[in-house]
Amino acid sequence: MELEKLEEMLNKKRLTEIKQEFNEMNEYDIASLIEELPDNLLAQAFRLLPKDIATEVFINLEEDVEVKLISALSSTEATNIIEDMYTDDAADLFDEMPASMVNKLLSNVSKETRTSINKLLRYPENSAGSLMAMEYIHLKKGINIKEALERIRAQKDELVSYDACFVTDSSRKLLGYIEAKELLINEPETLIDDIMEECEHVITTMMDQEDVANIFQDYDYSTLPVVDSEKRLVGIITVDDIIDIIEEEATEDIEKMAAITPSDKSYMRTGVIETWKKRIPWLLLLMVSAAFTGGIITHFEEALSTYVVLTAFIPMLMDTGGNAGGQASVSVIRSLSLNEIEYKDVFKVIWKEFRVSILCGITLAVANFAKLIIFDKVGMEIAFIVCTTLVLTVIVAKLIGSTLPILAKRIGFDPAVMASPFITTIVDACSLMIYFRIASMLLGI
Repeated sequence: MELEKLEEMLNKKRLTEIKQEFNEMNEYDIASLIEELPDNLLAQAFRLLPKDIATEVFINLEEDVEVKLISALSSTEATNIIEDMYTDDAADLFDEMPASMVNKLLSNVSKETRTSINKLLRYPENSAGSLMAMEYIHLKKGINIKEALERIRAQKDELVSYDACFVTDSSRKLLGYIEAKELLINEPETLIDDIMEECEHVITTMMDQEDVANIFQDYDYSTLPVVDSEKRLVGIITVDDIIDIIEEEATEDIEKMAAITPSDKSYMRTGVIETWKKRIPWLLLLMVSAAFTGGIITHFEEALSTYVVLTAFIPMLMDTGGNAGGQASVSVIRSLSLNEIEYKDVFKVIWKEFRVSILCGITLAVANFAKLIIFDKVGMEIAFIVCTTLVLTVIVAKLIGSTLPILAKRIGFDPAVMASPFITTIVDACSLMIYFRIASMLLGI
């Protein structure tokens, strides 16, 4: 179904036809469709969904659309949705809502649901505790497979995942896990203690979500247990949440590397004023930083007036330096995010980038020297100055581009901040200093 068709059917009150169309669509496609509706039609369309898929459609909506929709629904409708949602999804929704609305909704849900959601809301944003689900299979040590299966059946409508069952002692301290297939292939009388395995990796509630995502990626887990400071099992994290985190972290890094303050909204759902607020601080900072470049050019104004030809090569030198630094910084930032390099590797990185910069610089200088002599018809002296500057600029740019992200992470900043725009500004100033110093020495100005 197309958006225009759905709007037309809603305006003409062809509700039975809409219900039939929804019955033939999956939850994700319905969510993608109705979230594009005008606000005044959003709740009307949602109420036409079959009850068995309404909550699933809701959690597939964009977060800002979820808030609009929950505000438009009646207290009973909103409460029913919250009760049907897994606690981690409900907590994510409440994070985006005004406090007054959160309090109102929490006052209407059951005590059990309210307690679970409040627990998640107390954890810091972007921590494993705020990400985990509290609907998991929890088996006590000492029972057999038959008893375990009975417990699973009793909770079947509440569980997030069936991939693994986690075993605890009487105080809920995590002892190990059992894969679901082990419950199927072993005899009913078999004690779960005899078939459980030790958890090789366990997530703590305060672990950063990016570190959690790295563990899932490195070891191909589908589910991992989450424990508190006393090693008690408090929840699980599943791979579907991790996929969202990986996308979120990648988007955040890309935005920072482009000198944009990260946003949790999609591009089309971010207003003009909000987009301006995200971009203007960095543009102002980079503009002020670029003033140093102008100061360097002014300082060597006499040299430029004597040898005007030097001016023609400033853009090429600055652009090449910025590009070289950007290449190095992006490579290092990506390696840092994947935990491929650490601070202790800084000298290895410098040595590698130095060798790469020598090769790149010489290659660029040879190609540029031929261009200057054959096509630009400049003298040997000017060509030598430009090409020498080019080699040194590439070396400096790659060293700056590779070391700044590592140093930033070392002192607690996000390495992605030290990406192309920021590094380009620094390299521009360095390339001009090198250029004019060499020109001054060789031309005697």
